[in-house]
Amino acid sequence: MRLSKLSDKEKDNAINEVRILASIAHPNVAAYKEAFVEQSTSSLCIVMEYANGGDLQSKINTLKKTNRPMKEEDVWSIFYQMVNGLCALHKKKIVHRDIKCANVFLTKDGTVKLGDLNVSKIAKAGVM
Repeated sequence: MRLSKLSDKEKDNAINEVRILASIAHPNVAAYKEAFVEQSTSSLCIVMEYANGGDLQSKINTLKKTNRPMKEEDVWSIFYQMVNGLCALHKKKIVHRDIKCANVFLTKDGTVKLGDLNVSKIAKAGVM
């Protein structure tokens, strides 16, 4: 993301995402690899784990186009893994705040990874 085009609030959110991502290590949360600023374009680059199965929204759209339902066992597996990822975040007092199909990433082996934590917040004591 180009830092020069971001408001101060958006820059804070981007830094927040890097901080949050770096603090999480769980199989159902997209793994943070590194972050750096590319000087020539003033762009913040966040390197994340690659989910070779795309996102859940794309999978749903493909199934719709071909008029095929998702298998019930796949629905339950995705749901269960999403809950596991959310539990891992909540144990660290992190609230995702943007759960949607486009932010649920899949691997070819069926692993679900929650991603796009840029609007996540660390909960204050006693909240959540």
